[in-house]
Amino acid sequence: MEITMYHDVSKCTGCRACTVACKQWKDLPAEITPFTGEYQSHPDLSPSTYTIIRMSERVEGDKFHWDFLKFQCMHCGDAGCVKACPQEALTYADNGIVAFNEDNCIGCGYCVTNCPFGVPHINEATQKSTKCNLCQDRVAEGMVPSCAQTCTADAIYFGRREKMVAMAEARVAELKKTFPRAQTYGINEAGVGGTHMIYALEDSPEVYGLPVKPMVSPSLALWKDIVQPLGKVAWGAAAAVIAVSYIKNKFKSDDHSVDYTAKASADKKGADI
Repeated sequence: MEITMYHDVSKCTGCRACTVACKQWKDLPAEITPFTGEYQSHPDLSPSTYTIIRMSERVEGDKFHWDFLKFQCMHCGDAGCVKACPQEALTYADNGIVAFNEDNCIGCGYCVTNCPFGVPHINEATQKSTKCNLCQDRVAEGMVPSCAQTCTADAIYFGRREKMVAMAEARVAELKKTFPRAQTYGINEAGVGGTHMIYALEDSPEVYGLPVKPMVSPSLALWKDIVQPLGKVAWGAAAAVIAVSYIKNKFKSDDHSVDYTAKASADKKGADI
């Protein structure tokens, strides 16, 4: 069963309880961030902050708008981070979650470079990548992610993908009566295979800091499907050649040892005569 998280930005109050709940469940440390004159508490995701509320002020005509957006890993159906990872530290779970195995991570940073949303960050202390895993441990036990559990404004929903998509589309149809540019996001973004974090937006994606047409680089398909497998074959072949060469040299060394012993014995007999 595919699962999805859905955020209705029109209901979000910007309370940031989701950020706190995420930190609490994952035992992430607090961060001291400077005041920049804006109300957004964290300028971006970080190795110790996996979900944030983006907050921006906007004046349109004589109307003032607060724009809030819950932002974390989008859990793409065709994820650049999964394709780029050379160690299978990032993989797809059967339910659509982009899972992360920290033990396999070597801190190469390819996931950081190839995520169209700028989600993963490298922890300098551990040299490991970090990101939201949609509370995979909670989901496995039939629970909802901590952020969705905590939201008091009924702005975050979690469940079967079909149901979440239907809710988002119905909400956008309602929002269009007041906000003509209202639209869903994450459902039809083909460049990343759709996402398992979807939105009902009151305005266009760029207003919320989301790429209009997110896309995984086509070169990643070449890397994942051709270059990496060939590289593994090449390394395997090289290892085999080295092993065969070692064995052959070993036998040669043993043969020479026998020859030298025989020669030394013959020389000794000759000397005795």
